[in-house]
Amino acid sequence: MNVTLKIVVGMLLPLIGTSLGAAMVLFRKGEMSSILKKILQGFASGVMIAASIWSLLIPSIELAEAQNIISWIPALVGFLGGIGFLLALDCVIPHLHIGSDTPEGRKVSFKKSTMLILAVTLHNIPEGMAVGVIFAGALADNPAVSVAGAMILSIGIAIQNFPEGAIVSMSLTDSSVSRWKAFLYGVLSGVVEPISAVFTIAVTSQVISVLPYILSFAAGAMIYVVVEELIPEAQSGSHSNAGTIGTALGFALMMVLDVALG
Repeated sequence: MNVTLKIVVGMLLPLIGTSLGAAMVLFRKGEMSSILKKILQGFASGVMIAASIWSLLIPSIELAEAQNIISWIPALVGFLGGIGFLLALDCVIPHLHIGSDTPEGRKVSFKKSTMLILAVTLHNIPEGMAVGVIFAGALADNPAVSVAGAMILSIGIAIQNFPEGAIVSMSLTDSSVSRWKAFLYGVLSGVVEPISAVFTIAVTSQVISVLPYILSFAAGAMIYVVVEELIPEAQSGSHSNAGTIGTALGFALMMVLDVALG
């Protein structure tokens, strides 16, 4: 498989993971149990935390050292920038978190189903950015970033997108949306990921010196999603241990993938 094809496949893998997860709504019988939902949300959190460290922050520090920059500066600036970027989007874009009845962002008269889709779409943006920036680094032949490492990140995000796609689609049916529409909306919520990836590659390839900052920026954006949304949802109510176990499993899986195969 040549490099171009690997990049195309790598950018599409997260969307494929979301789509396969969303397809579960077509086969489910009854509502998803709260314990399973917490495990899946925790799992997604663990994958994103591990990916932020091994696939984004550590390469950011190594690339800064290779460019004779004080190693922690790009990591710090980019990380806080990513947090600030998602915070701004969170305040502006109207959305509704799964399991909540209180919308966030600008006040609009959107349907509940639309607000749920916007919430998932919002936190899919940093995942697409992460995939795009890591492939941009691989294309630039940076020693800290490889095509294999970029593919591992894509696979990891695709794995954690599977439960996310299932959760959002099943939650939509609870809002009186038909199964086929819920499946379609679940898929559409993941379309932003390859779009974000392409945009990030285009921007980063023009100014390759900013790569360490963009890597840590994507890490900050992903951590914001984990702390703002996924962990609180996994820890709310009873059976919070299920969310903790899911987080540990997701973190361990992504760590092993990154270290052993990246």
